[in-house]
Amino acid sequence: VDRAYPRSVRGALKIARTLVALATLLCFVASKAHEAYAALAGMETVITVCFLLLYLLRLDARMRCLFWPLADIFNSVIAALFLLVVCLFAIIIRTNKGTLAGGVLGLILLILCLVDAVLLCKKISLDKARGRSAPAK
Repeated sequence: VDRAYPRSVRGALKIARTLVALATLLCFVASKAHEAYAALAGMETVITVCFLLLYLLRLDARMRCLFWPLADIFNSVIAALFLLVVCLFAIIIRTNKGTLAGGVLGLILLILCLVDAVLLCKKISLDKARGRSAPAK
């Protein structure tokens, strides 16, 4: 178990994404909003928990079949696109206050997804010197 990961910026961001996604899910379920809203929030909660556990248990270092930071970036960008559409619909339609709260929390989650993608892109670009130890002349 990587005890330093939850205290890092990326770890705190994953935990925040999980909690905001769970709160969004609860708002949509409690307000009896359209099932697509709750499905998206629930899926984002589960996927974020899986990535959190992957990094927390250092499984990304053991399972080298996939480049996990790139998969995480892909997840963050796709989730941000879906959240943009669904949460704007939830805010515009706002059948009740729970749907409105879920839409606002979803937009906050969208911002967290984009920040996570940017941080992961910076990590990948900083770790790009893998192949050679000395520059070519």
